[in-house]
This record gives sequence, C-alpha cells and structure tokens, in this order.
Amino acid sequence: MNQNQVLQTCMKSGCVEAGCDEAGRGCLAGPVFAAAVVLPSGFSCPGLNDSKQLTEKKRDELRLIIEENAVSFAVASCSPEEIDEMNILWASVEAMHRALRKLSPPPAHILVDGNRFRPFGPTPYTCVVKGDALFQTIAAASVLAKTYRDEHMRELHKQYPGYDWASNKGYPTAKHRQAIRERGITSLHRKSFQLFERQLTLDF
Repeated sequence: MNQNQVLQTCMKSGCVEAGCDEAGRGCLAGPVFAAAVVLPSGFSCPGLNDSKQLTEKKRDELRLIIEENAVSFAVASCSPEEIDEMNILWASVEAMHRALRKLSPPPAHILVDGNRFRPFGPTPYTCVVKGDALFQTIAAASVLAKTYRDEHMRELHKQYPGYDWASNKGYPTAKHRQAIRERGITSLHRKSFQLFERQLTLDF
C-alpha cells in the first residue's frame, strides 16, 4: 500500500463502530494483547497503517495521536496460561472481547482483523482479512495492541533478562530459542507452543 494512502474511516457510517486487532499471536512467551478503538467521524491520519509495516518510532508517535483523538479506546490481554487453556486463536478473541467491554459508549458494529471471531453479545460484526491495511479503526487497534504489548514485554524482560524479550518481545528468534535450550522455560512461556525446535538429525 502507498504510505500516503489514507485508510477508510469506517465500514458503516452513522454508528459507533469499533475496530479490533491483536498483537503477539506468534510469540513463544508473554500474553496476547488486543485493542478496540472507536475513531471520530472524519478522522484522517495518512501515516496510519498495519503496525507491522511501521517502525517502532512511528508506532509510538501514532499511539499518541490515536489516544488523543479516539472517541474511545481500550487494551486488554490474555495470559500465557489462558492461551494454553483456550488456544491462541480463541485467547486472541477473548482479549478483543475484554477490550470491547471497556468501551464507552458500547459499539453498534465491530470490525475485526482476520477471519475468525465469536459473537460479542448481539452486536453485529464483520471480519476483514488484512483489515489493518484497509480500515483506520483496525489499524489504530493494531498500533495500540502492539505498542502496549511491546511495553509489557520490556517490563517482563527485567524479570527474565536472559531471554532477550526487550528486543524480541517473545517472538521465536534464534537468540530466544537458544536461551530456552540453555535455561529452560519460564512461567511466562506458552507451554502449548513448539518451544523447542524439532530435532532434524539423529545423534549416533
């Protein structure tokens, strides 16, 4: 997408529409975060895009703009234990539900990034694949979920500095995998995930 292209403000005009997205689904450690954002009618932010396409500095700048201008926003999470219990997909959806419950006023329509969701009471919703590159509300939720989660992982790094979470944020980098092999897993690792790389050769 052209970086100067402005995303669509909403799908359904004239109602309170919340965009939802998550961050941290592919990580080996730490919670999954989700955000829900309601933006004002006519909101325009040309630099707003899928958080994965932005630098950390740009995400931090956009977070301030989103928080200052949003009608309402909320961030929530599900713990590693909840991820192991529910699986990562439904833990991500549960985190979205938790964020949505914090919004005031409550949304009349929900835009969800991806293709899976569970009903949020009677509120109608629409799943949009790659929605964070199409709609401002989803992109805003993407930015908030990512920045809040990164902040949280930097704090967790202080408890377990050997896993390089301040840098890798819990994702399966080579350094993170190596630390797991050398140090074992922590209470913050997702036990249901493939934490150890599969052995590809036999030792004789």
